[in-house]
Amino acid sequence: MTGEEMSPQLRDQITRLQQLRMQLQTLTQQRQQVEMRLKEVAEATQELEKTDAKTPVYKSVGSLLIKTKGKSEVTKELKENKESLELRKTTLEKQEGRTKEKLNELQSKVQNALNMSNNEDDAD
Repeated sequence: MTGEEMSPQLRDQITRLQQLRMQLQTLTQQRQQVEMRLKEVAEATQELEKTDAKTPVYKSVGSLLIKTKGKSEVTKELKENKESLELRKTTLEKQEGRTKEKLNELQSKVQNALNMSNNEDDAD
């Protein structure tokens, strides 16, 4: 079946299918980035737990290292960052799931439409 033989509705569905695939890919990449950042926060928290309260702690701000007020301040920041990242990850996972459902549904519709039109072509 060529593009000229395809109905406008089917062409629209195929375009939407491609858009959903790209959207799913973007969501997956974003989720993976958030997971990497969560891992970094966990590692930083573990290292911070190994230090005592008197150890000077620095944090990276852009290309600078800035001395913080102490371990407790950084621990609090890391905890808040972790909570924010976990919320973002949950949101992305839900969006990813909904997008996969839509993608599978639309893929089935397109496949059925293509099969039906191929059967019609075979009947001719």
